[in-house]
Parts: sequence; C-alpha cells; structure tokens
Amino acid sequence: MKLLHKIRIRTWRGLLILLPTLLAACSSTTYEAVYPTLSDGKYDSEFPYRNCSEQLEEISKSLMNLNVLVFYRTYVFSEESKTTLAMIRQESRDLKNVASASDVFSESVGGTAITIYYSTDHIAFLTCAHILDYPDSIITYYPYPDDNYVQIIGIKARQQNNIFGIPPGGDLEVLALDNKNDIALLGRACEGKKQNDLKVFSYPVGDSKELEWGSFVYIMGFPLGHEMITRGIVSDPERINKGSFLIDAVFNQGFSGGPVIAVRDGVPNFEMVGMIKSAAASYRYVLEPDTRDFQNELNFSEPYTGDIRVRSEKDIKYGITFSVATETLRAFYRKHRHQLEERGYFLDDFFGRK
Repeated sequence: MKLLHKIRIRTWRGLLILLPTLLAACSSTTYEAVYPTLSDGKYDSEFPYRNCSEQLEEISKSLMNLNVLVFYRTYVFSEESKTTLAMIRQESRDLKNVASASDVFSESVGGTAITIYYSTDHIAFLTCAHILDYPDSIITYYPYPDDNYVQIIGIKARQQNNIFGIPPGGDLEVLALDNKNDIALLGRACEGKKQNDLKVFSYPVGDSKELEWGSFVYIMGFPLGHEMITRGIVSDPERINKGSFLIDAVFNQGFSGGPVIAVRDGVPNFEMVGMIKSAAASYRYVLEPDTRDFQNELNFSEPYTGDIRVRSEKDIKYGITFSVATETLRAFYRKHRHQLEERGYFLDDFFGRK
C-alpha cells in the first residue's frame, strides 16, 4: 500500500509539471492561429493585440508644445499719398514719419516639437517649417489694377519660439529649415544640469517606403494646445516617392510636427515612420460685423447697421492628413549634418546614418 501511495504522488506531481507546459503550448498555438502574419517583418495593419499604454506614454514625454509669437510694426499710408514700394525704399527717413499711422500687432501659432537631442551642452527639436516661417515684411496694396499704391506695410520686429518645460536659457533658434518639405530643426545651448524628466524620443526612425495600404499608425501631438493621441491607416503609399504619404487620422491645428508611429511585428516594436504636417483644407471669405471697436455685445434683436469686414476662414477637410516621409527627413539631415555638428548638435542617434 505504501508503495502504491508513492507511485500516485509521483504521478500527480508529473501531471502538475506537465500542465503548464501543455497550457503554454496551447497558448502559443492559439496565438499563431489568431495572428498568423504578425512576425512577417512588415508594419502591422491590425490593431495592436495587447496593451501598449506604457510605451505610448513614454513617447508622449518626448513631445513638447511649441508656441511661436511674432510681432510686426505696421505702417499705414493714405490713399491720397499715392505711395509706391519704390518710394518707400528710397525714403531715407523713418517710415513712421512718412506713414499716416503706425501700430504694432502680433500673430501666434502652436504646434508640436519632438525632442531628438539633449546633452549637457545643447538641446534640439524636430518640427514643421510652416510653424516657424514668418516673412520679414508683409505688404498690402490699394485695390487699383493700374497703380501699385501701398496701403499697409508690416515689418517683423521680433519672433519668439517657446517651449515650456525645458531648461531656461532664452528663445529657441532655428538651426535648419526646409520650406519645400516642411521640416525644421530648433535648438539652443543649455545651462546647468540636465533635467531627468525631459525625455528624448528613443524609438527607431523607420522606413516610410515600407508602409503599405492599410498600415496601422498612431499620431501624437498638441491639437489646440492639448496633448492627444489618435490613430489612422495609411493610404496611397506610392506618394512616399514624392516625400509624403496620406493617413485618415483626424487632424486639427497643433498636430503639425507630431510623430507618426507604426508597429512592426507587434507591440512594443514601435517605429517613427513620419511626421504630421498638414490636412487638406479649403478657404472661404466671410462677411462679418467689424466689432474691433465694440465695447459691448451686439444686439441681435435689431438690424446691424455698422461697418463690416471680410475674413478668410479655413475649412479643414478632416480625415485627409499629410505626413513627411522618413526618407525626406533623413535627406534633410544629411544636407545639414556638417553644419549642425560644427555647432555641437550630434543627431546620428535619432536620424541614423543611412
């Protein structure tokens, strides 16, 4: 009887050891059956099969809210003065002595910047050129087809490129800019110790040309100043040969400069495959009351008899979003690499040396 008892105990122990092995084998078999092409070396076209909030939160810590504020001094010329641009250029006196009025106005825009480099000496960010590129002068003319009489001229006085939450040291400088492909690098020298809570984007920069119809992507950024994440799928990947590609993610102002993140063979294999730059849009002109001098709200119970003005209004076509391809980003970096390294910015860890 004792011998039989020992044999039974050993048998149960063997079953207990064998059970986890069987469960693991079943789990692996089920995994392969449900995701038969997950390990194909391509970017995934299916929704991630497991939780990836931790990795996405890590990426979000490398994204910064970029705010650009530009100040212009404006000079107004009366219609009777018949002032031309040639006359203004020849004028040796201060413009305010020639203009009938002068003023100062400002414009601001927000976007997203990706932290791509941070050392004890320098910090650098990748973003879109259109967020930063403001002309040195703006000129409007009186609406006469035969005469080019200047109505208003605006001269840029100052531009501030600010990112809150980074080490103090002044405004960020534009290190390199490409208007055609909508790419820009910002940076500046750092003062003091590195901040441990400021994270550099640490996932690989992938290859946009490997995206396919239906490839699944995340986009992240600061639409209207709020840090957000959304998702989309890739369309028309053939456009990548022209430097960009389309995704159906919902875009709003402030997403520009944010990363496009794809997954290769399942979570957590994230790769940056592009940078959000813009959405399709159309423009229309709207007549509205000129309320700039109003102290109180309009009385909608009575007809409006005051001045009106024309305003240009952008109508965003949501779901048609354009992105800069990584091949274009790398070409931009190669073009400026030498001058960046001369200034102390070594960005090979982010862009690679392809």
